[in-house]
Amino acid sequence: MTFLQILVLALIQGITEFLPISSSAHLILPAQILDWQDQGTAFDVAVHFGSLLAVVLYFRKDVSDILFAWFKSIKTKQQTQSSRLGWLIIFATLPGLGFGFMMSDFVEDYGRSPLVIASTTIGFGLLLWWADAKATQVKTIESINWKVALGVGFAQALAVIPGTSRSGATMTAGLMMGLTRDAAARFSFLLSIPIIMAAATYYSLKLVTEGDANAVNWLGLGTGAFLAFISAYACIHLFLKIINSIGMFPFVIYRLALGGVLLAYVYW
Repeated sequence: MTFLQILVLALIQGITEFLPISSSAHLILPAQILDWQDQGTAFDVAVHFGSLLAVVLYFRKDVSDILFAWFKSIKTKQQTQSSRLGWLIIFATLPGLGFGFMMSDFVEDYGRSPLVIASTTIGFGLLLWWADAKATQVKTIESINWKVALGVGFAQALAVIPGTSRSGATMTAGLMMGLTRDAAARFSFLLSIPIIMAAATYYSLKLVTEGDANAVNWLGLGTGAFLAFISAYACIHLFLKIINSIGMFPFVIYRLALGGVLLAYVYW
């Protein structure tokens, strides 16, 4: 990979991971459209670790409160709001882990085509538009219950399909189940921590067992991870500042435009 490829792909990952526009689709597209060599598993893992570090650092107080309360609840059998949120995050993560484990090879073989990405980009973009326009948006993150967590968790499971967008699917489900935009976004971001950690760990082990660690460009991976971290942290901060005022419509328009360009690329 050239430095330009590392720069572009790392920034794409950092900016799109937490926006409802699908980071996986954007990481696949440069290789398809610009005829770049596929960046490979090692680079995908590196930039995901950068994104993971960004969300953990940004929500460090929430994460520490949830972890402390969760471990304490195991010992004392007493629940607090933070420990309850920790259990809900675990509960909501299970569908994504199961579906991702079962479908990863199938998606790798059949789900990375521009046509699939275009279809999911447009379809789930329209669903996000409907959810943002029609949902009641009255529940805060403290109001999340097992039903809401399970609905958001199954939505996250669908994001194994490129173009769906993990953030987009979880925010759509959250809005449809009555969460405010801010609550849907925050729960989506917190929910990303265990699923990104699990995916990065899985592909790291796969790389170690099936690849050649000596052939890895460690400087390139480190640069990609750092750039993904910086751009992801800035993206989270700006998104939470503006989401209540602008809503999801700009991201819907972007998804429809991107899907249209991809369809034109496939058929013309």
